[in-house]
Amino acid sequence: MKPMRFSWKNICLPISCINNNTNQKTTTNPSKERLLLLSRQNSVPSKVYMSDFSNSTISLNDLSSSFLVNVHIFTYEELKTITQGFSKYNYLGEGGFGEVYKGFVDDSFKTALKAQPVAVKALKREGGQGHREWLAEVVILGQLKHPHLVNLIGYCCEDDHRLLVYEYMERGNLEEHLFQKYGGALPWLTRVKILLGAAKGLEFLHKQEKPVIYRDFKPSNILLSSDFSSKLSDFGLATDGSEEEDSNFTKSVMGTEGYAAPEYISAGHLTTMSDVFSFGVVLLEMLTARNAVEKYRAKKGRNLVEWGRPMLKDPNKLERIIDPSLEGKYSVEGIRKVAVLTYQCLSHNPKSRPTMTTVVKTLQPILDLKDIQNGPFVYIVPVAGSIEVHDIKCKDDVKVVKEETEEAKVCPRRQAGRRKRRKHKAMKSRAVYSDTALYKSLGSSLYTPAN
Repeated sequence: MKPMRFSWKNICLPISCINNNTNQKTTTNPSKERLLLLSRQNSVPSKVYMSDFSNSTISLNDLSSSFLVNVHIFTYEELKTITQGFSKYNYLGEGGFGEVYKGFVDDSFKTALKAQPVAVKALKREGGQGHREWLAEVVILGQLKHPHLVNLIGYCCEDDHRLLVYEYMERGNLEEHLFQKYGGALPWLTRVKILLGAAKGLEFLHKQEKPVIYRDFKPSNILLSSDFSSKLSDFGLATDGSEEEDSNFTKSVMGTEGYAAPEYISAGHLTTMSDVFSFGVVLLEMLTARNAVEKYRAKKGRNLVEWGRPMLKDPNKLERIIDPSLEGKYSVEGIRKVAVLTYQCLSHNPKSRPTMTTVVKTLQPILDLKDIQNGPFVYIVPVAGSIEVHDIKCKDDVKVVKEETEEAKVCPRRQAGRRKRRKHKAMKSRAVYSDTALYKSLGSSLYTPAN
């Protein structure tokens, strides 16, 4: 028997891919009848949900483009052009569903599309993996617009190609900044600002008429703009949900190890509270600068939640888990409030977790707390045997000082002899810049003035 060649068309196609021939078909499928009815109501667009696509015979071809808000349709050749042939020089990275490239569109590229840099994600085609995720992003981000959700500019559905075009986020994702090994540590208030924005994005999703469960909340899915404003991305695993306890059960647990709620892992019980647990894991990562799962650690400390949660409620132990690279430059009151909130979000009982609305209300005032160490950050060049310190450079809020050593007062002959006998070890240090210095260098402000 000759093997059948795989094609995306075997699954489903959006309206831009093939001619709409729904008028020539009849159906007794209630869900499909609903979609056909909604697609004819072009004057008053209605919301479409992922559950409408649970039946494999239903596709975006049954819908009207009026459901999508300011979403452009691209050809594969157009996306090839703006990414310079998907050049390796424009390569940004690879996620679970495909490679991402940077591109640029100018004013003349498409009508009503302004000149801007974009990020183009090309989904993998092997074995049909990723199509449901691609469809979820088009349906969800094509209808929902919010300052803390990444903006879907358009998509491509041509032959076997499935691509998505997003706004370009200059500073990458939170994971790259929070767990970096070199360079300055992410300041405390900046961390709070990023998580507050992400919390507002989740709150918006959960407040929909039919709540959207994000299901994959983690630092790599939190994108950052030039001023560290945050937006949620990668909605491939998102699904329709409900705040009711017994609303959703699923046999297949999807997400990332270390972030999924215990009731979802053990029983497939999926609600908006599952997102709250994942948010708590990221809060704990923000406090500790440690990954949710660290397999290189001793067995007892591999899982961040199991290791860190017991210490969140004890003020005497809390200081042990705080990211040491912050070097005390944080609000003590703010740390304690975030620790309490984190402890609540990580409760094993979904009923005991706060809603995302409560999370937003808790984080918002922490940005205004002023009990943070004042004064410029001082970096001391480490030299053995130092006895005296002199300023040698001061720029903005960052001051660099140099130490004089006892060796400078030693006879040159003795000093030369010591150099031969002594082996100096290099010392490492991570600079911690204040929020003021960071935003001053960016030419922007951490706060948005209240109206």
